[in-house]
Amino acid sequence: QVFSHHCPFLMGPIECLTDVVTPDTDIQVTLSIFELASAAGIPCEIDPALVTVLANSKTEGSSPEEDYKVACLLLVFVAVSLPLLASDPASGYNTELDGYNNNIHCLAKAIVQVSAALFTVHNKNIETHLKEFLLVRVLGT
Repeated sequence: QVFSHHCPFLMGPIECLTDVVTPDTDIQVTLSIFELASAAGIPCEIDPALVTVLANSKTEGSSPEEDYKVACLLLVFVAVSLPLLASDPASGYNTELDGYNNNIHCLAKAIVQVSAALFTVHNKNIETHLKEFLLVRVLGT
């Protein structure tokens, strides 16, 4: 907010660029725009730093198909683990902390951010995979 107040001529174009990004935009262009926006302190749908780390951490000798399957299995694991986590006594709301003892309130954002980064690396549709995640979660109950 301070940066926007003191340098609106700089922040305005960056904010306009982030508004132009659509799911149909080329992934490299999207990541470039989000990297610029992230550096300026503007929140982004996809964390470009996380995408870079995940892209560079591919296991040597594994195929892209195997890496993609591992990403899908990670989401299945998280979906199946949610009931166990929810029943954990540390998942209760603590009024003294005004939050949860195990920070479970951060889980939704973490799932969305990691999923977005993983499926961006594999050039897959993020929205479709998150819908599948919810379907696995609903059917698992």
